[in-house]
Amino acid sequence: MSSLIDSVNPWLVAVGLNTIILGLAWIAPKKLLTPAGLFHAWFLAILIWVTLGWQGYAVVMFYFLVGSGVTRIGMAQKEAEGIAEKRSGARGPENVWGSALTGALCALGVGIINSGFIVPSSQFLVPNFQSLLLLGYVASFSTKLADTTASEVGKAYGKSTFLITTLQPVPRGTEGAVSLEGTLAGIVASVAIAFVGWGVGLIDLLGVAWCVLAAFIATNLESVIGATLQSKYTWLTNEVVNIFNTLIGAIAAVLLAWTWISIIK
Repeated sequence: MSSLIDSVNPWLVAVGLNTIILGLAWIAPKKLLTPAGLFHAWFLAILIWVTLGWQGYAVVMFYFLVGSGVTRIGMAQKEAEGIAEKRSGARGPENVWGSALTGALCALGVGIINSGFIVPSSQFLVPNFQSLLLLGYVASFSTKLADTTASEVGKAYGKSTFLITTLQPVPRGTEGAVSLEGTLAGIVASVAIAFVGWGVGLIDLLGVAWCVLAAFIATNLESVIGATLQSKYTWLTNEVVNIFNTLIGAIAAVLLAWTWISIIK
């Protein structure tokens, strides 16, 4: 009976808590998500709570709140220039999963391991596989927050923006454009959310360094994709690029950690 209660309780807490938050967000005057986006975020939040507990939930909520906030920086100016996010920054389902699919898969992997459905992590070829998944989870959101912050701050305050592939000056909001102001803001954002992940116990201090470095690598590679490929393929939407971006960030962090483990052994 105790094991049954333990297995059901996280679901009840997750559904109850997130249904309350859904209701509050629904009636809030300032919409951060579209109606469809709210329900997709509700499902995502339940998945994260059940698999990673309040610790994983804290990371994704930090990303959502800070990411939504920086999107609104200089909104009037960006809308006047035609470079603002659509719907005044309100996120739809495509934005939810573009930002969080990689993190959700990492969380699901941890949940499957903890459920006992697969062999213990010690039997994997990769040592401490669960810790690497947790690192990938935090790194995916570090990467996405860095990307969002760099883009939005750059569009609002970037004094000089350059195409990452040629370093030629281009207008703010150009796909693949980077700026010093945006880049520095993105690094600060990745550090902040990585420390949230450390503070709640998902990663260690070395993991913070891997997350920040991976976010920097992935964000710049995302700019390269934007500058070279995005205009050539109609299927390569911003949301698809975001999935690649977060996936690169998660993989980079895991590879950095795995390489470090291999070196010190």
